[in-house]
Amino acid sequence: MLGPYYTKKDKKLGYRGNNIYDALDNVLAGQYTLAEAENRVTSFSEQKYWGAIARINHQINMSSNLFFGEMNALFTLLPLTTRMISSPGAVYGREAISYTTDVCPISLEWFDLPNKAFLSESSQIYLELSVLQHQVDHVYSVYNSFRKENVDASHLSEFHHIEYEGAVDQAANKEIIRQLLFRVIQDLLKHNEADLSVFLSQDRLNQLDEVSRSQKITELTFEEALAALYEDTKDEIYNKFTLEHFGSWEEVRLTEIYGGFLAISEFPLLEVPFYHAEMKGRDRRVANNTDYIWPGYRETIGSGQRVGTLDQLKEKAEVFNLPEEDYACYLQSRTLENYRETSGFGVGWERLIHGLLEMPYIWSAVQFPRTNVTLKP
Repeated sequence: MLGPYYTKKDKKLGYRGNNIYDALDNVLAGQYTLAEAENRVTSFSEQKYWGAIARINHQINMSSNLFFGEMNALFTLLPLTTRMISSPGAVYGREAISYTTDVCPISLEWFDLPNKAFLSESSQIYLELSVLQHQVDHVYSVYNSFRKENVDASHLSEFHHIEYEGAVDQAANKEIIRQLLFRVIQDLLKHNEADLSVFLSQDRLNQLDEVSRSQKITELTFEEALAALYEDTKDEIYNKFTLEHFGSWEEVRLTEIYGGFLAISEFPLLEVPFYHAEMKGRDRRVANNTDYIWPGYRETIGSGQRVGTLDQLKEKAEVFNLPEEDYACYLQSRTLENYRETSGFGVGWERLIHGLLEMPYIWSAVQFPRTNVTLKP
C-alpha cells in the first residue's frame, strides 16, 4: 500500500523508508533538532532531492491554479492577521473543541490596539465572505497557516493551505476535491516523474498511477470508522463517540483496513470547528464535514459545508463563545439577501508532500520548516 507509515500493535507507527531514508521502527520518536535546522542550507547544495522537492512544489502550484482557473474560481488575496479564528472557545474560556489540534492560535500585539491579533489558522472564514462579491461563485487561496502546536512527525507550527470555498453543497465540494487531488497526482506523474523517482521506486510510482487513474476513495462515517477500529483491536475506547482517541495511529490503521484513500465524514459536531453545518436526519449531532486520509498516512484534506442560517450560527456562537464584536461581519453575512450557503476545503500542502514522497517526517519534506523549537534557517 502507498504511504510512509504502518501501524504496530503497541500503538506506535513504523516507517517503511524510501529511496532517501531508511526504515524506522518508531517514527513518532523522531525530533527536529537545532543542528538539522542549522545544516539545512548546506544540505540544499549537497543533496539533489531538495531540487526535486522544489520542482514538485512548483508543479503542484501550477496544477492547482490551472484547475481552479478552469472552474472559474478566483484567486483571492487575504489577510494573515485576524480576530476571527476557528477555535474561539479555546481562547475565550470555553473548550468546545477538546481534541482537535487546531485549538490554540498564535497571538501577537497589533500596533497600539487593546486586543491581540491572531495569525490565521486558515483562510476559510475570509473565503466565505469573498463569495458574497457580485458574480463570484468560487474562490481559492494558497496561504500560510499558523497553529500553536509543537512539532512532531506530521505537524508544523507554520504551514501552507490550498483552500477553496464555493456556492456549492458538500456533495459538489467533495467532487471538486476528488478532481483536484487526482489531477495533481496525474500532472506530477506526467511532468515530474524523474523528480518523484528520487524518492519512490518504480513499483510505488506504478501504484500511484493506478490509484490516481481509478480515483478510488472509500467513504465511511466517523461512527463506522470507530466500529472498524473496535472490530480490529477490541479496544473499548473506540466504543465512545469522540475524537479523544482518534489520532495518527487510528488514521493510518484505517487506511490499512480499507486499503487506500479514505474519506471520513460526520464527526462529532462540537469537536470540530464551529463553522461546520450540522448534518440533518442523524440520530447524533454530527457535522456535515469530511476528512481525507492519505494511504498509510494522515488527514491531508479537511472539508465541510458551512452553517447556513443566522439562527444556527447564533447557536454555535453561544456554544463556542464567539465574541460578537469580532465575528459581527461573519454573523452579518447570514442576513444579506445575496447570501448563499457555501462549502469548502483545505489541502495541507506539506502534508501532501509528506505522504506523496513517503518521507519520514514532515520537516524532511519542507525546505524551511517552522517549528516551536527554532526559527532557523
